[in-house]
Amino acid sequence: MITIIDYGLGNLVSVKNMLKKLGTDSIITDEISEIENAKKIILPGVGAFDNGMTLIKQKGLLDVLNKKATEEKIPVLGICLGMQLLTKQSEEGIEKGLGWVDAQTIKFNFADKTLKIPHMGWSYIDVKKENKLIKKEDKHRFYFVHSYYVKCNDKEDIVATCNYGTEFTCIFNHGNIYGAQFHPEKSLKFGMELLSNFNKL
Repeated sequence: MITIIDYGLGNLVSVKNMLKKLGTDSIITDEISEIENAKKIILPGVGAFDNGMTLIKQKGLLDVLNKKATEEKIPVLGICLGMQLLTKQSEEGIEKGLGWVDAQTIKFNFADKTLKIPHMGWSYIDVKKENKLIKKEDKHRFYFVHSYYVKCNDKEDIVATCNYGTEFTCIFNHGNIYGAQFHPEKSLKFGMELLSNFNKL
């Protein structure tokens, strides 16, 4: 069973439907009692960093999420904005992030004005090292929609990168914490494989 956190932002049903295709049970919830019993957590997200953190706090989810991730150390996967919320802070706003990974969220800023923001569409990624979430030897491409990207301070946390005007981290892993900048729920067989691997953790 995977617990999908409903803090008010994100493609919750799309994630649940993809997991259903894999034969994986999941629930969408903002109930603290249900999150307390979670064995694996997905933190999706679409939208602004500060709004995401504010909603998590307003729903009273901060303490239980911190407990599950940093004390119980269950597997957590952040998707898109969800990945960015796992970092310490974002150039998008002033709120502190969850800070479970030593990283910041940075805005794309290109001298080349032919590069449109947001980065949107299918892109191949470069898997830097073998990881339980993804195989190194295979070619993978995923669907992206984002104007900000994650910069990891510890290179050991970087699993895969993508290049759009600059090389940026598109998958990280720090202990039990995983992040994917792309949308696996929209990435067909590539996304299905990644979510299946997460389910096996």
